[in-house]
Amino acid sequence: MEIKQFLKEKKPLIDAEMEKVFPRKASRGWLDFALGTAAYAYDSETITKSMSEPIWEYLDRGGKRWRPGLCLLACAAVSGSEEKALPFSTIVELVHTGTLCCDDVEDDSKLRRGKPCMHLIHGVDIAVNNGCALYFIPLTILYRNTENISQEQIVKIYNLYGEEMLRVSTGQAMDILWHKGNKEDISEQEYLQMVAYKTGVLARFAARLGAIIGNASPEQIEALGKFGEAIGVGFQIQDDLLELTGEEFKKGKGSAGGDIHEGKRSLLVIKTLATAVPVDKKRLLEILNRHTTDEKEIVEAVELIKKYGAIEYAAKRAKEIVEASWKELDKALPESGAKATLKSLADYCTERQI
Repeated sequence: MEIKQFLKEKKPLIDAEMEKVFPRKASRGWLDFALGTAAYAYDSETITKSMSEPIWEYLDRGGKRWRPGLCLLACAAVSGSEEKALPFSTIVELVHTGTLCCDDVEDDSKLRRGKPCMHLIHGVDIAVNNGCALYFIPLTILYRNTENISQEQIVKIYNLYGEEMLRVSTGQAMDILWHKGNKEDISEQEYLQMVAYKTGVLARFAARLGAIIGNASPEQIEALGKFGEAIGVGFQIQDDLLELTGEEFKKGKGSAGGDIHEGKRSLLVIKTLATAVPVDKKRLLEILNRHTTDEKEIVEAVELIKKYGAIEYAAKRAKEIVEASWKELDKALPESGAKATLKSLADYCTERQI
């Protein structure tokens, strides 16, 4: 099955499962289940208004749900039960949403999926608290163990969770310092490691999580994890390309160039800085370090990036990274419909136009 059709079919199931893990209203029943019986009294109305409603407003904005989809596919590809993996697939999507809340504050972003960011609607305090809460809300599925998975699986998932979440924050730390202009000469390998931690980690988490639920072999878990990381990196590079070459950018003549405003050192920028003549390198750095909102300057930066072939280079590198990981995974998995859909997901991540 093609990945777009797969995600279209699974998205309603994933969203329904997320409502079980984190309901739209913080009822007394859910609070008792998730937090334990109150020593004094819960204010469920306040918790709903400050947590549930802002978080679900974000979740309802859309999202492709490809990370939980990857979890389901990884489980099925090792002959596990997709149905059993479904509740666990929500872990990665909820964590991902938490990273978006925090990233938007850290990057001073204005829009998320076409609407004002949470911190602009509800305040920085609400956005930061909800971003952090989303790192822990999905753990209820483990410490309450309503799905009755083995203790060995629970320990593996907890260990995986802690390891990958530390990597997320480490990757973000690198990205923050770089786009503040505090390091000029960033190598491609350093950049790829940052993206592997910041973006690739959650895809790797999803793939390894599904494999654990499906009782995969250690070799399969490792191969699926590397594949997840690779498509996460490919997805990010494609995001960076679309940010500066997609239809929104063309229509707005720079209004969609948020990465230039934020001063991000994407692979496009790193490649340009490595090959540009001194005068062009200096000019690009000036624009990035200024965190400009001037559309003419944003377009100027994009033209410099195009001038040195960085668009084509980044697209090629994304494909190389994903294709190399697929060759390893191909050898580790038996043939199946789930495996074929995984290959479709790999192609989608580096070829999508939205």
